[in-house]
Amino acid sequence: MATETAGVDLVSVVTLLGAAVVAVPVFKRIGLGSVLGYLAAGLVIGPFGLGLFSDPMAILHVAELGVVMFLFIIGLEMEPSKLWAMRRDILGLGLLQVLLCVGLLSLVGVVLGYPYAGSLIAGAGFTLTSTAIVMQMLQERNDISAPKGQRIVSILLLEDLAIVPLLALVAFLAPGGEEVTLIDRLQGVAIGLGAIAVLVVAGIYLLNPMFRLLAASRAREVMTAAALLVVLGSALWLQLGGLSTAMGAFLAGVLLSESTFRHQLEADVEPFRGILLGLFFLAVGMALDLSVIAANWRLVAISVVAFMVLKSLAIYVVARMNKASRAEAMERTVLMAQGGEFAFVLYSAALAVGLLNSEAAAVLNAIIIVSMALTPVMVILHDRFKPAEVVSTDGMEAPDGLKGQVLMIGFGRFGQIACQPLLARKCTINIIDDDPEMIRVAETFGFKVWFGDGTRLDILKAAGAETARAVMIATDRKETTTRIAKLVKHEFPNAVILARAWDRAHLLELVKEGVDHYMREVFHSALALGGKALEVLGVDDDEIEDVAEGIRRRDAERLALQMTGDIYSGQSLIIGNAEHTVRS
Repeated sequence: MATETAGVDLVSVVTLLGAAVVAVPVFKRIGLGSVLGYLAAGLVIGPFGLGLFSDPMAILHVAELGVVMFLFIIGLEMEPSKLWAMRRDILGLGLLQVLLCVGLLSLVGVVLGYPYAGSLIAGAGFTLTSTAIVMQMLQERNDISAPKGQRIVSILLLEDLAIVPLLALVAFLAPGGEEVTLIDRLQGVAIGLGAIAVLVVAGIYLLNPMFRLLAASRAREVMTAAALLVVLGSALWLQLGGLSTAMGAFLAGVLLSESTFRHQLEADVEPFRGILLGLFFLAVGMALDLSVIAANWRLVAISVVAFMVLKSLAIYVVARMNKASRAEAMERTVLMAQGGEFAFVLYSAALAVGLLNSEAAAVLNAIIIVSMALTPVMVILHDRFKPAEVVSTDGMEAPDGLKGQVLMIGFGRFGQIACQPLLARKCTINIIDDDPEMIRVAETFGFKVWFGDGTRLDILKAAGAETARAVMIATDRKETTTRIAKLVKHEFPNAVILARAWDRAHLLELVKEGVDHYMREVFHSALALGGKALEVLGVDDDEIEDVAEGIRRRDAERLALQMTGDIYSGQSLIIGNAEHTVRS
């Protein structure tokens, strides 16, 4: 019997992993994102798909640990000083958005004819954005550490805190809830604050000594167990104090953010976080009750649209009130327009005290899940159809009648260094770039850079290409560099062209266009780094230089042969004692 049970459990695990392994790469490949892949896979294998699982909520409760661990890792990136710097966004921006969303979303239930108390709880639940979905998407877009990402994180933190007063509101609105005294409520608040205080004190005085002691034992598996203990123990402690588990894990991460064990903890927790967060999305897909949606499809459709439209309006208005750009406000709106996992907690509490009946709770849960499933689709549509961001060129000066010994096109990280020898020798150099932000930054360092597109003949003439003895092309895009080189060679044949080459293939393109001198941007720096490695290994300086010179000579010989067509990409060459394949 035990063997049969173990076999059934193993089948479930293999099914979950197989669904994720198949669906996620497919959805990412077609540009729909990993979150939508997990949701679709969960729907297929769930009770309303193939029926391989019958109790998705049980899996969901376990998988919520993925959200907890995700918040811990985010906390590790938030030093206390950084969190303190975000206090205005958390208490100002976050609080304003929560209050406005609760007010607007509560109107949906009232308009649909539901009681005021139930409408308020329904709207408040939808206000709580899905931390799991938004954080995952911010991570995939590399925006978590960006200023716009930090503002979203601030709002999510405030929403996590909001679950406490919202649960208190459920108790107050419940039949007989008015009998709860003010002392009882103050006691609940005090317990929550006390739980936070105990966690902070433990984090400051106990966690680092504990990890130092465990590290001294050199037991790798114990360090991993301790990392999980800290995450789950902190989550449990704040849960017992009436707060959210995610908030407990986040605070533990913040307290350990300046620890010497921070990177080790992140490495220990990351594999569990990834698996459990994927399991969370799978469980959300499984929990999408198609029978409830089919029986109440008009109500679900109207509610999803109404909730998401009103919440989007509130988010956009708050963002613009706080001087966010239109592009940032719209992106924040699309990312945060859905309901979240903490709504399930709120609706369950409301069901337990009689504020919602079972059918209403099931419909509300379906609305939340549908909105979560729609979010990746909305993000994809937003990214595909958003207008190109217009960069202000106010204050930019275009070149006009310039003369100089050298014309430099492009002032990025390569051009900024390449111009320094010329400036050191007092050469007259005109610099143009088409990036207004780069030009403004350059001005703060005392560089005069003119605004202009180097692919346009009129701009080149105005910038002094006709009289320049040398034209240096240092743009950040190889296609642009090649195009400019071709134009300069054709229109200004007396100018010597020097160009930045990205790689061997690009170098050969530039040579065909008549570039006189070229420099592969990483070749010499990489060679120098390899020489440093030989120095560390104790190789004599003269021998290092001989090796480097040999590599440079053989590279030049291969290039010369490639230019005449005698060697092509894919042919094997012997360099030193190793065989390498030439790749363009």
